[in-house]
Amino acid sequence: MDPTSSAEHSLLEIARRSIEHGVATRDLLRLDVKDFPAPLRERRATFVTLHREGELRGCMGALEASRPLVSDVAHNAHAAAFRDPRFAPLSNAELIHLEIHVSILSPLEPLPVADESDLLRQLRPGIDGLVLRDRTHGGTFLPCVWESLAEPAEFVRQLKRKAGLPPDSWSRDWEVLRYTVDSIPQEPGDASDGGGDRVADTVSRS
Repeated sequence: MDPTSSAEHSLLEIARRSIEHGVATRDLLRLDVKDFPAPLRERRATFVTLHREGELRGCMGALEASRPLVSDVAHNAHAAAFRDPRFAPLSNAELIHLEIHVSILSPLEPLPVADESDLLRQLRPGIDGLVLRDRTHGGTFLPCVWESLAEPAEFVRQLKRKAGLPPDSWSRDWEVLRYTVDSIPQEPGDASDGGGDRVADTVSRS
């Protein structure tokens, strides 16, 4: 998608509408998928990340597609606001200045690596999202994490820590996958309450 397209702008509005609906009712916003254009009905995986006053306020999503794009964004926006275990549920007062970032994931790509050094050589900083997992543990970093962990070695080390894997070791049994994202950040000045009114015609309330 073109990052400036009306379809991508609609996704941000749907995410905000979902959060506003959740603040009011604690229920998930229901969408009539048929009302949306074909690109927004495609089955895609997404993450929704929330920030407020420069600080992370929630991030939830899925690595593999299971819903139409509009439904996945609405679901993950609600989850980021109310079900991220690191934070209390979002309050009405926090809607002001809430910044929303939608990431649309490409399909996961297995990344064959001989060892950690091989992984570090193949990684593309600023481009790759990365998944590390074994049979019982796993985790991912979205490409935006490169902004705070710019060195590949530290990026991988911190991902191992997040995934519950030993940060100072490597196993050939670990599965390594990468992906890219279409990133839809909220434009400055859009972080305000009541921002979802323009999609009211395509969103049916619960």
